[in-house]
Amino acid sequence: MTAGKADPHREARRRRRTAVVVIVLLAATLAIATLRQQAPSLGDSRWLAFERAWRGVVYRAGFLLPQTPDLDDVEARLEARGFVSGAPVFIRIFKREFELELWLARGDRFELFATYPICRFSGELGPKLKQGDKQAPEGIYTVARQQLNPASRWHRSFNLGFPNILDQHHGRTGTFLMVHGGCSSVGCYAMTNSVVDEVWHHVTRALGKGQRRFQVQVFPFRMTSEALAAREGHPWHAFWSDLKPAYDLFEETRVPPRAAVCDGRYTFAAGDPGSDGSRPLTKGCLSPPPVVTN
Repeated sequence: MTAGKADPHREARRRRRTAVVVIVLLAATLAIATLRQQAPSLGDSRWLAFERAWRGVVYRAGFLLPQTPDLDDVEARLEARGFVSGAPVFIRIFKREFELELWLARGDRFELFATYPICRFSGELGPKLKQGDKQAPEGIYTVARQQLNPASRWHRSFNLGFPNILDQHHGRTGTFLMVHGGCSSVGCYAMTNSVVDEVWHHVTRALGKGQRRFQVQVFPFRMTSEALAAREGHPWHAFWSDLKPAYDLFEETRVPPRAAVCDGRYTFAAGDPGSDGSRPLTKGCLSPPPVVTN
């Protein structure tokens, strides 16, 4: 073969592999579109397994996950939306939806800047209980500068701070539960490198401009009354009922709520207008714990 001349057989094999990947991705896209229409009737375990498999295929093929926002020129996007670089941040994670929301302060409220797809987390719906159970945490966490790791084995990461004081009250164990890059997880939330870079951009600037810590709310699903009622009788229904006021308060006020632990349960109160969510989780009763009936 003449030096420098392309091998036609190798090129044909490359085109066939590319065509196979495209066909697989198209089939997976059609399948997940159908399944999403059926989402209310799918069991949580089946849904999580399917999502993990499908997202892994997309990631390994080298594509961005669907619903990934435009990650180019973050400063221009901030300016176009009327946000100030370095504004305080607030984060919500929804397991069943595989979504991480990043909110930025504007005036005395927070506004949604972007929703990012989560590539992978391990375990089922429900909180983490012990080291090695492969569960990703649920609950209310706060992140300060010392919890950031720019040299993580998974590109960049920040530690959620598990176990928090509620987890400790219940004897839950585990360490280094992170939000990080890549698409592999044992108890963490893997966001891919390009997405975690953008999240990192916002949180480092916010902390650098004076936000002492930012609040991260981790929910099993979007905590509507309908979604919670659909899981009546689930072993974690009472725990999720205690978490729901945090979701409701932020939906109503767009301010991170104050959070405390009272008798081993979360209690919440509305955050003060203009609060950036820096207040840590404390012990005490902000409101009477909700009554859970069987």
